[in-house]
Amino acid sequence: MMQIIRSNKEQYEYDIQAMLKSFYPEWEPRMLAPGSEVRDRRILEGEPVMELFFGETEVTLQILNGLHNSELKDGEAQNDAGNMYIWRPEETAGTPEYKNSFKRFFYRSMQEETGIVLPWGNLTGIRPTKIAMTMMEQGKSRKETADYLKTMHLVSEEKTALALEIAEREQQILSTLHYENGYSLYVGIPFCPTTCLYCSFTSYPIGAWKKRVGEYLTALEREISAMAKLFRDKILDTVYIGGGTPTSLSAEELDRLLKKLKSSFDFRTVQEFTVEAGRADSITEEKLRVLLEHGVTRISVNPQTMKQETLDLIGRRHTVEQVEEAFHLAREIGFENINMDIILGLPGEDAADVAHTIEVIKLLSPDALTVHSLAVKRASKLGRWIEENGATAYNNTEKIMEIAARGAAEMEMVPYYLYRQKNMSGNFENVGYSKKDKYGIYNILINEEKQTIVALGAGSITKGVFPDDRIERCENVKDVAQYIERIDEMIDRKRKLFGMCL
Repeated sequence: MMQIIRSNKEQYEYDIQAMLKSFYPEWEPRMLAPGSEVRDRRILEGEPVMELFFGETEVTLQILNGLHNSELKDGEAQNDAGNMYIWRPEETAGTPEYKNSFKRFFYRSMQEETGIVLPWGNLTGIRPTKIAMTMMEQGKSRKETADYLKTMHLVSEEKTALALEIAEREQQILSTLHYENGYSLYVGIPFCPTTCLYCSFTSYPIGAWKKRVGEYLTALEREISAMAKLFRDKILDTVYIGGGTPTSLSAEELDRLLKKLKSSFDFRTVQEFTVEAGRADSITEEKLRVLLEHGVTRISVNPQTMKQETLDLIGRRHTVEQVEEAFHLAREIGFENINMDIILGLPGEDAADVAHTIEVIKLLSPDALTVHSLAVKRASKLGRWIEENGATAYNNTEKIMEIAARGAAEMEMVPYYLYRQKNMSGNFENVGYSKKDKYGIYNILINEEKQTIVALGAGSITKGVFPDDRIERCENVKDVAQYIERIDEMIDRKRKLFGMCL
């Protein structure tokens, strides 16, 4: 059932919904303002839980149904009448200052209502480090930046320190890139051995598409040729092949793709060439040798967890032993920069399970560790799974996050990039840790939006970063068959986006 927030104005809907999901992860909050077009029966049937009224001199937030206070002890009475929260703004309505002040008011109201303190305060965006980096680039001191995060957005001391550390490190890592005359390249392979429970990316079971992979590569090659021509006078800094699982392709198909890329683009300036090897059940010695022969410098071997029961539950049809074997194989073949991904908050896992995963990974000693906090996506099977099993079936805590951070530090890794997602377990973050000089440059670029990223393949999103600080996006269709059929349209979209600016 949806939880309805009635309001007399249509504004700040995204921020309100995102904040409520952080306090009440099991909710499906929706704002309903006068004149809103309602098509969803769940909204019509939903019982309002709060009313938000924007007046000329004050804003009131009325709790209608006595929301559950997580701090109530046994025997204490629940306030069924609900509470009234009042804000009398000093800022002018419609300004950024007014919006920020409103978000602080709404956050503090929900904090008082629930007894919960969110580590990232009222920040609802996915790039908290971008705030810190932007302020530092404007000449603000570390203290000024920290005070802003803590005062304006109510970010905790620990998360403020993490954001500052990462922003400073990112500045150093990106100092050699070509912002104005350079770009990075993303190539999407939308196939996987199977679709994981939590996944919302564009991916299709490779078995069902095996006979049409050649058609997909032919369409992709046309897009590669067109973009190589369009960007022939620009400097290529990084290349990232993701998905899906790129190693779902056969060794011959990978060889075909990499040959096309290397013959079309000038790789002499490329500082990093990454391929998501991803799942252990897609990795073979022949495929790894193809990647190495074509100059791939960085790969990921992603277990997500080292608990077999969880791997089975989330639909990863490989064993923990296969993950270890794939990692050792990649090392023996010659890969010197291997990342591993894990997810915290997976269904049924607790702190002991995460500690076990970290201990196994420490024995492997990867060069980088990307720690994801589970995000529940509507497009994933996990959303339906939670409806059947309850929101308490998955959980992430500060203690669990600390286990991963400590494990990374014990492997001599430091945090180098960070981003957040909607509906994250525990309202935490995804953090990339790495040993010195093994950083994933592309990961920073995609989050900090410092450089144009040309994205090819079904479901990919090109992001143009222009000299006037404009950022514009251009999407390819997600459906593989449509991508193949409409490849000329996909190419034309990017020509229109960049044609007048190159």
